[in-house]
Amino acid sequence: MNPVQPGSFLTLHYRLAGPDGADIINTFTDKPATLSLGSGQLAPAMESRLLGLAEGTRASFELAPGEAFGERNPELLQRVKRGLLDELGDPDEQYHVGDVVQFPTPDGQGSYAGVVRELGDEWVLFDFNHPLAGQPVVFEVQLIGVL
Repeated sequence: MNPVQPGSFLTLHYRLAGPDGADIINTFTDKPATLSLGSGQLAPAMESRLLGLAEGTRASFELAPGEAFGERNPELLQRVKRGLLDELGDPDEQYHVGDVVQFPTPDGQGSYAGVVRELGDEWVLFDFNHPLAGQPVVFEVQLIGVL
């Protein structure tokens, strides 16, 4: 059996759970995932847990707060003027705390998301941290195939 090594192509089931134990991602109930180790499809901390595991292994790992998705960065809390939001999107858009809003990247080729945290008369406070930044997570995996 092949052990997982940098660059391995994997077929696996995995589950990622937040600090409350609720599933964030769970492929055990559907089709397995396929990915190439080192391509950025999994966080580096999760990939490092897979290295050396043999095909057929099922394991569960607890990742410390901030290990999987980094620490919370207060600089990623940003107030955005409503005028700019109107310019970038629908001027009639109504924002609510907890909404996830997509923003275009500067080159227009992609997007990134921010969560509405506060509403002001002339601004909206967005949190651009990963929702699990600074949180402990559980990473459970079953390796089906390793190439």
